[in-house]
Amino acid sequence: MFITEEKLMSREWPILVTGAAGSVGAVGRMVVEILRQRDLPVRALVHREDERAEALRAVGAEVVVADLTRGADVVRAMDGCRRMYFGMSVSASYVAATVTAAAAARAQGNMEVLVNMSQMTVSQMSLTSTTESAQQRLHWLAEQVLDWSGLPIVQIRPTVFQENPLFTAFAASSIAKEGTIRLPFGSGRTSPVAARDVSEVVATILANPSSHIGKVYELTGPRSQNLTAMAAEYSEALGRPVTYVDVPYQQWLDQELSALGLPDHVFEHIATMARLHSEGRYDRVTHDVEQIIGRPASSVRDFVADNPALFQS
Repeated sequence: MFITEEKLMSREWPILVTGAAGSVGAVGRMVVEILRQRDLPVRALVHREDERAEALRAVGAEVVVADLTRGADVVRAMDGCRRMYFGMSVSASYVAATVTAAAAARAQGNMEVLVNMSQMTVSQMSLTSTTESAQQRLHWLAEQVLDWSGLPIVQIRPTVFQENPLFTAFAASSIAKEGTIRLPFGSGRTSPVAARDVSEVVATILANPSSHIGKVYELTGPRSQNLTAMAAEYSEALGRPVTYVDVPYQQWLDQELSALGLPDHVFEHIATMARLHSEGRYDRVTHDVEQIIGRPASSVRDFVADNPALFQS
């Protein structure tokens, strides 16, 4: 019988999953759940002890509370782990956390794979590019650090999550209220990817990493389209009319994004994502999701059909 890496993996070596209690997309949490469904040992790193930590324990994960920017915390969390997923919420401390994780992994000396959550814009960035957000530049720097580290790295670059606030806090809200998608994307095309698909990609790599080491995977939805076409997918899934309203960018910033009261770093990141959408920076399609998990990427229509409550007033 053919023996896979997954079957050979020792129960004594838990897979470390950071950002396991994260919010947008909740990739870390879903990676934990998928790995546990495969009966693989998981150590879930969370920033604080709360009900989300208890939910992770309920699926059989070991939970450790740690700060990714504190070396002693990361060394303690990583002890005995040979495979790791690194993901972190939008934060000005992103590079500090990445460097700390890389230094701890190098010091430990036996890491089999470190799967890093990056983002698609990095593929179009350079040391001198200036049009991206501070967070996007931190992702670019983080990839440089990991590439220099000599560790067995796999880079994951999604376009934009279907669960991103652009499509939930904004599009879902205006659809529920008036049957419109109100965003400043102009005629820009985009290919949002489902967080569940990204999580399945990450879990698949962690379970059987050897053929993926050194690879960069760029993850998109099944098609790239403008917001008028996307509105048609929303309409089909919901069974009611949905249209796209192109809101002037500055008006959207002043009246809609500002109303969320976000921290400056997060505000600037989402504002930049909206601008880059209008400039065509998210007009990308790949088949990496299907290549790794064996099924096509989920469509916008799939996401809406699976989450109808988001779009009800």
